[in-house]
Amino acid sequence: MRKLILLSGVILLVSVSLSFAREVPFTQEDRDRLIRLETRLEEGLKAVNQRIDLTEKSLSQRIDGLKDEVKSVRELLYVVIGGIFVLIGFVIWDRRTALAPAVRKQKELEEREEKVERVLKELAKRDPKVEEV
Repeated sequence: MRKLILLSGVILLVSVSLSFAREVPFTQEDRDRLIRLETRLEEGLKAVNQRIDLTEKSLSQRIDGLKDEVKSVRELLYVVIGGIFVLIGFVIWDRRTALAPAVRKQKELEEREEKVERVLKELAKRDPKVEEV
């Protein structure tokens, strides 16, 4: 029985290996099919390359549009910053011009106060009643 099983296994192994060893015939139909597949593959690659080119052009246009938008935002930012500096300059100028009369008046009052003190001191030297006050 063992010999029979061993013999059938060997025969099976030899038959399987022989079936794989056979050469498969390559027919004209197979060749034509491969040529058609190659043609379709080349057409598909051309279509993919065209789509990639269109996508690149579209992206390039979008990037150029974004660059223009960034440029306009940057210009707007410059205008806003310039306006802020002009406003600060105007506020400083306005404060100085508004305070200038008050500063002049204060100086006049201080000078007048000093004159009054000097006159009172002079008068106090001559008049004892003023000196007591």
